[in-house]
Amino acid sequence: MPSFDEQNRPGLARGVRLQSDVKTGEPVLLYPEGVLYLSETAYDIVSRCNGEQTISSIVSALAQEYELEEQALRQDVLDCLKDLHQRKLVLF
Repeated sequence: MPSFDEQNRPGLARGVRLQSDVKTGEPVLLYPEGVLYLSETAYDIVSRCNGEQTISSIVSALAQEYELEEQALRQDVLDCLKDLHQRKLVLF
């Protein structure tokens, strides 16, 4: 398991796509084995996982957007990314 250094640049795994559910409009991750419905927060995190932005820059952008301290968001972002990594949906 890789370390989750804040300089890692997460990106979607091969075959994984971020889009809206056709019927509900809810954000989802589509992958060969199924569909994962995302919360608004998870969507905000995943939509920034383009392989270019660091985890640190994702946390900073979300802190600005939600007008919160970075420390308040850091662990939630890391937990979300760790979960998606364990499901093999996000790579570092």
